[in-house]
Amino acid sequence: MTERTPVLSVRGLSVRFLMPGGRRVAAVTDAHFDVAPGECLALIGESGCGKSVLASALLGLLPANAQSAGSARLGDLDLLTADERTLGRTVRGRLIGLVPQSPAAHLTPVRTIRSQLEETVAALTGARGRAAVRAAARAAADRVAFPAGHLDRHPHELSGGLAQRAATALALVGDAPLLLADEPTTGLDRDLVDRTVDELRRHVDAGPDAADGNGPGRGLLMITHDLAAAERIADRVAVMYAGRIVELTDARGFFGSPGPRHPYGRGLLRALPDRAFTPIPGMPPELGDLPTGCAFAPRCDLATDACATLPPVTGGLACHHPVTEDARV
Repeated sequence: MTERTPVLSVRGLSVRFLMPGGRRVAAVTDAHFDVAPGECLALIGESGCGKSVLASALLGLLPANAQSAGSARLGDLDLLTADERTLGRTVRGRLIGLVPQSPAAHLTPVRTIRSQLEETVAALTGARGRAAVRAAARAAADRVAFPAGHLDRHPHELSGGLAQRAATALALVGDAPLLLADEPTTGLDRDLVDRTVDELRRHVDAGPDAADGNGPGRGLLMITHDLAAAERIADRVAVMYAGRIVELTDARGFFGSPGPRHPYGRGLLRALPDRAFTPIPGMPPELGDLPTGCAFAPRCDLATDACATLPPVTGGLACHHPVTEDARV
């Protein structure tokens, strides 16, 4: 079978913030990954490691003091060099559906959820006629278990979990080829977590011509702290630490056998309550004060003098001392 063109292809993506006094903060460094048609890639790591900055770069939502380099191709379009007009009219909502980390900031505060869904349906689906638009908006709400009785409420009248579901419904309306979900399970109980991520998975699996493998398909980049959600739907896992992707691997092997090869990935799994429930010692470094070598070395029980130099990325792994034994916990 001919290899299909990735939905998203990221090469050498780096983001630097210029701070007062000329100091530069390396938020993302040399990220390389693809999201294939029909694939869910889970980007995991602790808070402050650069995951959401990477998402903002893909959407053209970096602040004015940010500088990006590399490329991020969505079809024929390089997202990093696209102008604001293209990003606003073509990319956001149409080519990339965003499930935001902070839904309250993305929902219009003075309009009901129903009116926002109906406006999005009319703009992105071509639905015409009040009855058709209203039915499609209701169907979008049903996809994410958003209660019909709350559709006429304003965002400030919703709980955090309901606001998250409303934002997810809006992201799914346009059937965008790339879905970017930034912490999509925030504020949800476990049953709703499972339902939400299953719906994201269905969105990917139901992409154009998904059955015969000849169409463009859809992809999902899910940024999450919720490793149980990632294990449930991800095909591959990208582990990010201190702005760098340190491991990119198959999800089944990561969560099962042989387990993560990078000590940081192994530490993330060991910290889970249903595993060893042993936290990683210490804290991640400040992105503005990274060491010259391996950023994880101060927290790693495998570190040696070799870790004073930055490990190259080889075979999707950046580590001088990768775990070689079965790392199941």
